[in-house]
Amino acid sequence: MYDYKNFPDYNMVCIDARSFFSSCEAVRRGYNPLKVFLCVVGDKKRNGSIVLAASPRLKEVYGINTTSRLYEVPRLDHIHIVEANMAYYLDMSVRITRFLTKYVPYDAITQYSIDESWVYLGKSRIYGDKWNIARMIQREIWETFGIPTALGLGPNKLLAKLSLDLEAKKSKSGIAEITYEQVIEKVWPRNIEEMWGIGARMKIRLNNMGIYRMEQLAKTPIEVLRSQFGVMGEQLYWHAHGIDTSPPTHHFDQAGQKGFGHGITLLRDYGGGNGEDVKCMILELCEEVARRCRQAKRAARTVHLQIGYSRYEEKKGFSRSRTIGRATNVTMDIYAVAIGIFEENYQRHLVRTVYVSLTNLVSDEDIQLDLFEDVTKKHALGKVMDDIRAKYGSKALLRAASFTPAGTMVERSAKIGGHRA
Repeated sequence: MYDYKNFPDYNMVCIDARSFFSSCEAVRRGYNPLKVFLCVVGDKKRNGSIVLAASPRLKEVYGINTTSRLYEVPRLDHIHIVEANMAYYLDMSVRITRFLTKYVPYDAITQYSIDESWVYLGKSRIYGDKWNIARMIQREIWETFGIPTALGLGPNKLLAKLSLDLEAKKSKSGIAEITYEQVIEKVWPRNIEEMWGIGARMKIRLNNMGIYRMEQLAKTPIEVLRSQFGVMGEQLYWHAHGIDTSPPTHHFDQAGQKGFGHGITLLRDYGGGNGEDVKCMILELCEEVARRCRQAKRAARTVHLQIGYSRYEEKKGFSRSRTIGRATNVTMDIYAVAIGIFEENYQRHLVRTVYVSLTNLVSDEDIQLDLFEDVTKKHALGKVMDDIRAKYGSKALLRAASFTPAGTMVERSAKIGGHRA
């Protein structure tokens, strides 16, 4: 057991808006989110559409959750089935975040997802102790927005998140706490898959090492975990002891951003043959990451392409990077590098996921000129295209490939987070 006096107590609160999408829809329709039977789906016309959110009562009585499909939802008069409206959910999320600035400065709030965030209380006692602040936040979000919440308290982000997931979401009050001193009692008896950050593949690898519970993970020598998982193994070790050295606040700074990435899981398998439809998808992703790179006034020297094959293929895919001599943020330059990687590694398999990212960033003012190529003109053209899209919308200017059957940009431009806006 560690002497936790050497580790900081940041007084973190992890806030989760419970069944957020369904709660938003319930509020909009004048229902109580905790009593209504309601679920949100991506597309009501597709019987296999996945359930994005289900109200607590629908989960409790009918067992419908986010792993369910539309055809599993009973067609009863008192059950409301609605399509997702991401623009509305984003607006509600922003409003709740603004509300939290009543308690702490904006830079003390770290948004983890649309429905979850950390709040760094520090040593503030303006509203009493942390439990009193948690109760006030929970009550005021309910009274102001009609959204139920669960809150986890802890000395760092990790333990605040674990107290939320392991206890608060299941408790009657919706508020729980895990301190350093309670790690052995509350964390060690848990199965490893209950630890935040341990997914299915990591679980299998740990199980193969004879590790099934958090106590076993905590008692595994750090050298052993490091040899198996590298830096991630060290993090697993410290997390098993409730130790998280990440800073309590997060300041997003594009100038200091280390990379830009964008990927997509396709609605059907692409590829086979020479993969021309996959190349179309790669072009659309290169367009997006290049636009974001230009927007941040950055340029990249390294292009990364990751291809995930269909579940029907024996091989999983490939992930490759290539560093070029001259940094760029020009779409077609980035595309040329990505296609080079693709053609060298693609083996005519069916493709389901595509991901493109840019790293090794520099200021776009440092882009070197070329005697044989008008780099300035290509850069200016990209800027003009960005300005047109910013003013008239992302569909105002599309490449011809986006209008082919393989293109997805036209459909995606009408969505937020993969769902209707």
